[in-house]
Amino acid sequence: MPDQPAPMLSHRFRRLRRTAALRDMVAETRLSPADFIWPLFVTDVAGADVEIASMPGVRRLTVEGAVRAAEEAARLGIPAVCLFPYTDPALKTEGCEIAWDPDNLSNRAIRAIKAAVPEVMVMTDVALDPYNSNGHDGLVRDGIILNDETVEALVRMALAQADCGADILGPSDMMDGRIGAIRAALEQAGHKDVAILSYAAKYASAFYGPFRDAVGASGALKGDKKTYQMNPANRAEALRLVGRDLDEGADMVMVKPGMPYLDICREVKDAFGAPTFAYQVSGEYAMLKGAILQGWVKEDVIMESLLAFRRAGCDGILTYFAPDAARMLRQG
Repeated sequence: MPDQPAPMLSHRFRRLRRTAALRDMVAETRLSPADFIWPLFVTDVAGADVEIASMPGVRRLTVEGAVRAAEEAARLGIPAVCLFPYTDPALKTEGCEIAWDPDNLSNRAIRAIKAAVPEVMVMTDVALDPYNSNGHDGLVRDGIILNDETVEALVRMALAQADCGADILGPSDMMDGRIGAIRAALEQAGHKDVAILSYAAKYASAFYGPFRDAVGASGALKGDKKTYQMNPANRAEALRLVGRDLDEGADMVMVKPGMPYLDICREVKDAFGAPTFAYQVSGEYAMLKGAILQGWVKEDVIMESLLAFRRAGCDGILTYFAPDAARMLRQG
């Protein structure tokens, strides 16, 4: 039989993968240091400014160290840092009164960073667990987490942070009604330009363990947080919560944790179009970093994981990899 001509392939998708320049030109998702918020752990407890054992490469910082980290963020093009305090256990109480003290650790760090590096935005955590002798995000009575009383405390905490110069407030407590109450209080106090990034869909996750070590909440926590954080089985509830928080005055919303909940990130962005963030939480970081240090995976997994957030619709990512990823992006 005569030779038959080879069939013509009209769709050779590999054409556009042939060179790095072609792959970059047709890339659907972009990543830059401007997409990152860098979480920082701050402390004034003597001897506590050390590397966190369960988070290799992440340290607790003094206020001065946090200022230096913010200066590094500015050099790397990272627009914001987020502060989490490691509080002296002797200062923790059931009433959490230090949470709204203008001179508490977080508020001193806010003022110091804004004085030294005003172009870097400071985001804060609005939740009571760093100051609570029970380790919970809310006030506790007879083993019950109190919603409305906690919201009143969170409002005082948020106002103190805004007074100190915070650019973005991050209510992470998951109490009902706290976004509306905080927004109303900010407006009344003249803080009309302070943004709220609500942890709107925060799941009761097993991925938070290293974080609780970092802020000293692991030993203090009595029970668990399943009565106020979301059930990992639920999807539609996340959309209801996001919608509510946007209606109450949130400017941006958060899905937490990150990679196990990329489906939620995508649905939130598609449903609401609002600025959507994910938190690549401590357990996610620890797994990836540990595998990198063991040589089980290459460091490339950092960028791949962050691209996944952007591909899923996230406008930004809170990640402990922020400085490493920013340097990798600069190096090409």
